[in-house]
Amino acid sequence: MNWRSCRPSAGAEVATDVRLLVAPFDPAEELCAFAAAHPQAGGVVSFLGQVRADGAVQALELQHYGPLTLPGMETLAQGVRARWPLDGLLILHRSGVMLPGDPIVLVVAASRHRRDAFAAADFAMDHLKAESWFWKREQVGGTWRWVEPRAQDYADLDRWV
Repeated sequence: MNWRSCRPSAGAEVATDVRLLVAPFDPAEELCAFAAAHPQAGGVVSFLGQVRADGAVQALELQHYGPLTLPGMETLAQGVRARWPLDGLLILHRSGVMLPGDPIVLVVAASRHRRDAFAAADFAMDHLKAESWFWKREQVGGTWRWVEPRAQDYADLDRWV
């Protein structure tokens, strides 16, 4: 992909972009537009979470409580922006039923220096994973089962205290 051909998306002048989506998104297109909107950044770090295509998981469903989810994600973004000197932050999260290979979450941080961008993206993902406002279930072998955060997810979160 030629980054120079990327065009900032509508609303790209907004330094913090938090979206809760029910429709699929194109991670490459989102990353391209974000990077184009932050040319002053020396580091742009991204994390993409997707439904595992390991042959076991047939589908993943994320449910949420609307009045809490997007405001919670926005509060998280404010906390990230308060902690690191970022030029931009993008947090996209899907809800609904997704199939193997479908993108679930995209976190992108832009900063003058790479370490701030890495830390900000890592912090945001640790909080989304362990303190999220989503209920998650997987379909395996034709049966749906609820999935709780793992002990490691909480241990990852504790690193930031």
